[in-house]
Parts: sequence; C-alpha cells; structure tokens
Amino acid sequence: MAIATINPATGELIKTFQSLSEPEIEKKIQLAVSTFKAERKTPFAERSRRMLKAAEIIERDKEKFGHLMTLEMGKTYKSAVAEAAKCTTACRYYAENIEKFMADEVVETGARKSFIRYQPIGPILAVMPWNFPFWQVIRFAAPALMAGNVGLLKHASNVPQCALAIESIFLEAGFPEGAFQTLLIGSSQVDAVLNDPRIVAATLTGSEQAGIQVGVGAAKRIKKVVLELGGSDPFIVMPSADLELAVSIAVQARVQNNGQSCIAAKRFIVAEPIAEEFERKFVSKMQSLQVGDPFDEKTELGPLANPEAVKGLDADVQKTVAAGAKLLTGGYPLQRKGNFYAPTVLTNVPRDSPAYSEEFFGPVASIFRVKDQDEAVRLANDVRFGLGASAWTNDESEQQRFINELEAGMVFINKMVASDPRIPFGGVKHSGHGRELGLVGIREFLNAKTVWVA
Repeated sequence: MAIATINPATGELIKTFQSLSEPEIEKKIQLAVSTFKAERKTPFAERSRRMLKAAEIIERDKEKFGHLMTLEMGKTYKSAVAEAAKCTTACRYYAENIEKFMADEVVETGARKSFIRYQPIGPILAVMPWNFPFWQVIRFAAPALMAGNVGLLKHASNVPQCALAIESIFLEAGFPEGAFQTLLIGSSQVDAVLNDPRIVAATLTGSEQAGIQVGVGAAKRIKKVVLELGGSDPFIVMPSADLELAVSIAVQARVQNNGQSCIAAKRFIVAEPIAEEFERKFVSKMQSLQVGDPFDEKTELGPLANPEAVKGLDADVQKTVAAGAKLLTGGYPLQRKGNFYAPTVLTNVPRDSPAYSEEFFGPVASIFRVKDQDEAVRLANDVRFGLGASAWTNDESEQQRFINELEAGMVFINKMVASDPRIPFGGVKHSGHGRELGLVGIREFLNAKTVWVA
C-alpha cells in the first residue's frame, strides 16, 4: 500500500510520500539509541514539563489536527477535534502521576532493604492503526516517553501527515529529536526493524493478522510485545434497563468513528420481552442518521477509510444474508463519490455467517434475541474475541454476573465501552494481550527490578 493521503470522502489523492531507505532507517535507530542513554537519566520534572507543553500544543492546534484526521481517514470533523482534545488528557495524566507510578515499591522481606525499582528499557517500536490516528499514538507515547523510553512510530500508510504532525508536537514541546520519531515505511519493512537488536520491544494496535505477524516476530527475537487487536463487542440489554437510553447509546456505540472502532458495539443481544421494541427503535435511529461530508457539522456518519473497506464489508453482509439472516435496513454501498456504506441492521443471524462473530468495521449492526441472562452470557462469549463488553441492566445481581462471566478485558455497565487514561485498556482471547493506559499500561515497558540489600 502506498504511503499517501487520499481523501476518503472524495477519493482525491492529496499527497504521496516516499518510504524511508535502509540507511535512513538505520540513522533513526542510531539516534533513538543515543537519545535513550540520556533520556533515561532525565529528571521526572523535566519530562513532565515537556509533556505538559505537548498537551498545550495539542489543545492550541486541535482544530488543525482535527482537520488533518478528517482529511486522511474520514472521521467527522467534530469527532476528530474531540480526539485531539482527548490526547491532552493522557499527556497530563502521565505528566502529573509519573513520580508516583515509578516510585520504588517497598517489599517487606526481612532484609535491611528490599524493593522494586521501575526503570525504562529502551527504544520501542509502535505499529499503529489509522482509525484513531492521534489517540492511538498518544496513549502509547505519553507513558513511554514519561517513563524514559523512546519511541519509533510506524503509522498506517494512509495517515502519514498525522504521523509527522505528532512527531512535530513532541519536538516543539522540547523532547530531543530522537525521543519520538516517525518511520514512513511500508508494512513489508516492519519485520526488519523489529529484527534489529537495538529495538527492545514492540506494541501494535491493529488487525488480528497484523498482531500474529508482529507477535511471532517479537517472540522469536525474545522481545516484549503488547497487542491490542480486533473485537466483536457485545452490547447486552436486559428488561430492567432504561430502554430509551440503551437504544440511543447503542446506535452511538455502533457508528462511532463511522463504525470503525475495535471497541464499537457490534452484536446487540437483547432479552425477548423488550427485543421487538428495541429493534424497532434501533432501526429507526439507524435509518435517520445523516450520512455525508465529514466536514459538515450536520453529518453523523462519514465514509469508510478506503474503497477496499467498503467492498470487504459489503461482501460479508451479502454472505450473512445469503446464509439466512434478515436485512432490516441498509445492506449496500451508497452510490456517491467516496467510500460510503448505508447504515445496516441484520437479525436472525446464523452462527456460521460472518456477522455472527467477525469484526465488522463499518456501520453494520447485528441484533440477537435471547430468552434470559444465561443465553445472553453464552452468546456474548461465543466468539474468539474478548476486547470490550457493554451490559445494560439495573438489576444488581445481573450486573455482578456480567462483570464476572463476560470474557472481555473491559466490561462497562450501563455505559458504552470507552478508553480513559486512568484505567487499563486491552483484551483477552484473540483480542490480544497486555494493556495500555493506567498504571498497568506504563509498567508494560518498564523493567521491574528486584533489589535486595542484606
């Protein structure tokens, strides 16, 4: 795939970029290594000053960065500006908490002194996706740089200007040139970078297949890796829920980011007594969504990232219908310029069809009816993914059972799944391993060094 900016709403080629050569990559890795030697000794106060400055820069230029995100990957401009603003929360969170997170942890052993000291490990390769082109990167970079590590970013090939803009933010904030560098390289060049012994770890957010490739590459080189992969998140609604609120949030949870989010709700599992009403109201709201130019403030649903995404999504919808599913609305690409797909709702979805368990990246929802909580839990867990889950019920016993029994890295009760700098983010099963964000996230790339003084 060429490294280029192509407007998803129009198909217009805006700008192309040349992949880095091997000597250019080597120069950047050398710079990262030399920078790490100094950065690991930089006082927390200095790192915090820089990171708080980065937050100020993002806040100052959030409209500019929002425009860039919308131009390159098609999310609505309003949501893009909000994404930029969200990045400041991660920068400030780690800047304000770094000393607490990396403080020595005393352990009583009977020794004169025994404690755990947390230390940075070195240059980390970050392979990041296009769907949240700023937030995905910042939630890696903020804790990594505050810890004293350095980062090398291989961003998705369709958001090169976002990648370069993020690098410029850290430079303007006062981080040295080698602390955070963008590598404009293709997917075929990733393994060579990962193979370099000076790269000590990797993190990837992306598809299941990409995670397998990077995970295998890291494993055979004995390198730490954090993987945040796909999801087929359930959205469960029980009879005690506030139905109006659940329907409203359900639509939002499905079409956020034009339906292109790992933690977007994909499978709507609804108890029989309320299923008909939920279905009717959900379909009505999906049909009323304003689809169009993502720069138009009235637009609620913009384009998919590229033409291949439209083709792949439509193929899976047609396979699901051919297998016996009922199409309640949508089910086709929109006949207009750009990569648009009609808001779509499926029901009576057969177990052997794509919509039952695959991750649909686009505005396609599947509704399932269940008799009771037992069936809801079984159906929710009957996929290979386990990223997030949202359950809607005001029954305390049901809430506790969903919390305990849903196979997911994150369970949200009466709220759609979301990321927050203060809490760990990640999944189980084929949704990956390791965590980003929170205290757990920063410690993924720290050496927990045991110290015993006799």
